[in-house]
Parts: sequence; C-alpha cells; structure tokens
Amino acid sequence: MTGTEGMRRWAPGEHVLWRYRDIASGDVHICRPVTVVRDAEDVLAVWVAPGTECVKPVLVDGTSVHEEPLATRYTAARTTTRSPWLGNGVLKLARPGEPWSVWLFWDQGWHFRSWYVNLEEPRTRWSGGIDSTDHFLDISVFPDRSWVWRDEDEFAQAQHVGLMDSGTAELVGRAGRSAVDLIESWGRPFRDGWEEWRPEPHWTVPVLPDDWDRTPAHMPS
Repeated sequence: MTGTEGMRRWAPGEHVLWRYRDIASGDVHICRPVTVVRDAEDVLAVWVAPGTECVKPVLVDGTSVHEEPLATRYTAARTTTRSPWLGNGVLKLARPGEPWSVWLFWDQGWHFRSWYVNLEEPRTRWSGGIDSTDHFLDISVFPDRSWVWRDEDEFAQAQHVGLMDSGTAELVGRAGRSAVDLIESWGRPFRDGWEEWRPEPHWTVPVLPDDWDRTPAHMPS
C-alpha cells in the first residue's frame, strides 16, 4: 500500500472500507466494508462477509452496469446503489505496491473455486481503509494452476471511449503480464495456502457507514 507512513496496523477483526474510485470522475463508486484478517508488511488480507451491505455503480434507471451493451456501458449515465454482497463471501489479498489484488472464492461447503486477479492502481491507505481504481482487465486462476484472461472486451472499450489513455493501457498490460509470470511460477500469494483459511466464527458483519464516500483529510479531493 502507498501512503501508509505513520499509520497504525489494523487488528484482526477490525472493520475498514475497501473502495474503488471511478476512473473518470475520481469519485468513490464501489465501497465494501470488510473485516481485517491480517495487516502485515507483506500483505493486507480482508474478508467480505456474505450479506455485507456494499455500494456499487448502476445506471441511473437502476439497471446493472453489466446488462448495458458494451458499446454504451461506459458512456451511459450512472449513479450508485446499496446492495448486499451475494454468494459465499470473498477473501481479498493486497501486497504492497503490486498493481493488482488477489481474491479467493469458495462454493457452498467451503469448496475452493478459484483465485481472481483484479488489476488495479496500487492502493492508497488511509485511516479508515484503502482506495484504488479498477483497471478493467482481470485474470481467473484455477486450482489446477490454469488461468484465463477476463474482461478483455471491457479493457478495450475503456480505451476506445477515452477512459484510459494508451500510456496507462500499456502499464496495465505490463502489469497483467507480470501477474501471469507470478501465476506460472506459482509465487505468492498462490502458494501460501490461503484457500484453507476460514473466518473466525465470532466475527460480525461490518456495517456500511453513511459517510462511505468521505474524502480523508490527507487525501486529495
């Protein structure tokens, strides 16, 4: 994480916010209250519990962004809505300075399904959580160590409509290739056994605060 100087480590079980800012406006358009699993020099691990109330972008008529045709997906007017996290929860891992985070998904009964590499801006840490900007391109990684690119069409469309310039796109592509190298060498965090992790039974589901989109004093507005 960047911007961590002078900030305390979060304790396991503490609730913080994992947020993404819109690449065009800079406004927070995704916010997920999470429970801290580990906050150490080498990794921040957090848990998004099932049913957690989150914030996500939608079209102004309430339609899901992914139901909008790709041609107008990034030009149609948007707003945000509150919505519960569906499914079985997700464990998110962020290593300092890496331009991606790695998410772990399980099916019912804690049957491990896959890792998901979310390419994103290296995270900025503030007292109440971390902020980043999503870079559209992603990678799914499976227990047999095979992998596939995800959302290549959205990555291309973001460039086509001017949300991402060619220089940034090249950096994202380079980051993706670095992530693939990490996968193929089975480096951290894939080799660290996180798929065997389980949340503490006494943990409570975090509450989405009313000021989920606040700008911390030390961060640029």
